[in-house]
Amino acid sequence: MLPIKNKSPDPNDIYTISRLNREVRTVLEEVFPTIWVQGEISNLAKPGSGHLYFTLKDTTAQVRCAMFKNRQSGMRFKPENGMQVIARANVGLYEGRGEYQLIIESLEPAGSGALQVAFEALKQKLAAAGLFAEEHKRALPLFPKVIGIITSPTGAAIQDILSVLKRRYPYAEVIIYSVPVQGEGSAMKIAAAIKQADKRQECDVLILSRGGGSLEDLWSFNEEVVARALFDCVTPVVSGVGHEIDFTIADFVADSRAPTPSAAAELVSPDSVETIALLKHREQQLIRYQNQLIHNLQRRIEFLSVQIPHPKQRLIELMQRTDEYSMRLKHQIENALSRRKFLLSTWRQKISELNPAHKISRQIETVRHLQSRFEKSIMIILDKSNSEVSRLNHMLHTVSPVSTLERGYAIVTDKKTNSIMTNTRNLHTGDQLRIRLASGEIDSTVDEVYEK
Repeated sequence: MLPIKNKSPDPNDIYTISRLNREVRTVLEEVFPTIWVQGEISNLAKPGSGHLYFTLKDTTAQVRCAMFKNRQSGMRFKPENGMQVIARANVGLYEGRGEYQLIIESLEPAGSGALQVAFEALKQKLAAAGLFAEEHKRALPLFPKVIGIITSPTGAAIQDILSVLKRRYPYAEVIIYSVPVQGEGSAMKIAAAIKQADKRQECDVLILSRGGGSLEDLWSFNEEVVARALFDCVTPVVSGVGHEIDFTIADFVADSRAPTPSAAAELVSPDSVETIALLKHREQQLIRYQNQLIHNLQRRIEFLSVQIPHPKQRLIELMQRTDEYSMRLKHQIENALSRRKFLLSTWRQKISELNPAHKISRQIETVRHLQSRFEKSIMIILDKSNSEVSRLNHMLHTVSPVSTLERGYAIVTDKKTNSIMTNTRNLHTGDQLRIRLASGEIDSTVDEVYEK
């Protein structure tokens, strides 16, 4: 345990130098948070391990520093003696020599370092305000009709973007909003261009872009006015500023971030070749599905055709039944006539046998009466027969082929053999067919045969 200040030391608790240095290091690391330190580099050394060892000093004091190799990957400059820098560091103690030192986490030239501090402060402020929240990000359109580009019209970024769009997606219209991308007042002009493009509502997506550069060169995209304009923009925005290692405040606020201007163009533009290939694949899938559906319907029709009698068979049955009724009616009429003739003959015989005139007159009246009844009976029978024939004729018409044709069907026959075609097995390209419709006939030629 560390001794308590102003307490008499325990003579039995004797520190070794190693223990003293270790506990002092612990105190330093616990008391001091990560800090920013500015000073001049001196005594710079870089051994074979790749670590950096140097001294940071000002006009009256100095402190030893160590920057390990794994912390140097993000450095944008080469440290040299006499260079003013700002370091982000943890306070510690090198136990071997009993010297306190700074363990450097990041290092920037003094100018850029100040900007880095401002960058981190603004980043934390906007993050706390919710400007980076994922729920505010808008999805990019799959097939934008108009693409807006906010950038300098003379930089390399615009040429890279236009080249990618021409290669991948030449169907979209491109609108360029010219702005300065660095220098005094450029941030305000960038923000104004974002607001103007969003207000016009003439673009489906916007690209905010510029080429690479130093932190100072990219600073226009780290201004709060640009971040606020991006956050308020309803039109989806892709940020493509600098190179892959460059990050700006605009990257965090935009709906999507691309590592380069070319990558931003690829984000907003579907590959037309891949899209066409995908559409062709979908077309083939639809054709296969349609063919399978037709095949299933044909099988269903075949199944139902077995269950439901063919109209031709039904027609034959009705025709036979009609003939049967007709012959039965004819036979009944002939029998009735025969019976009536027999009665007439009988009465005539009786009349001839009972010749008296008055009897003859009565018999004549009787005969007339019977004749009247006979005629009425005949008429009744004929009326009933006509009604039955009309009913059967109506039933016959209902199931007749002519009625079927009137409902939009057709009878297809081979023009040469005059045989009815019920399937495609014997058909060939070029065969002559005759198609009978409800109101006439037409001739046609087979162009192609589709099997089930």
